[in-house]
Amino acid sequence: MTTYHIYILYSKSLNRFYVGQTSNLANRLTEHNSGESPYTSQGLPWILLWSTTKDSFRLAEALEFKLKNLSRIRKIKFMIKYSEGIQNEALLMSIEN
Repeated sequence: MTTYHIYILYSKSLNRFYVGQTSNLANRLTEHNSGESPYTSQGLPWILLWSTTKDSFRLAEALEFKLKNLSRIRKIKFMIKYSEGIQNEALLMSIEN
C-alpha cells in the first residue's frame, strides 16, 4: 500500500510556507532543496516544519488543498493543533512570535 505524505515547508529567506504532497517525502525534499522544483527554487533551503500521512491519494490531495487555502496564521494554528506532525518545533515557535 502506498502512503502519501502531506507536508509544510518553510523558507527563512522568503519567510514563506510551501504546502505539498508526495509518496516519497525524502526524495521530494531533496528536489525542493536542489532547485529542481520551479516554485521552490528560490528561498533555499526549505525546512520541513510539519507532515502527516494518508492512505490514499484522494485524502492526501484533499488535505493539501485545504492547507494551501489557509492563511498564514491559520496554517500555524493548524500545525500547533495537530502537533504530532511537527518536525521542527523550535522553528515553528519562532515563526509564530
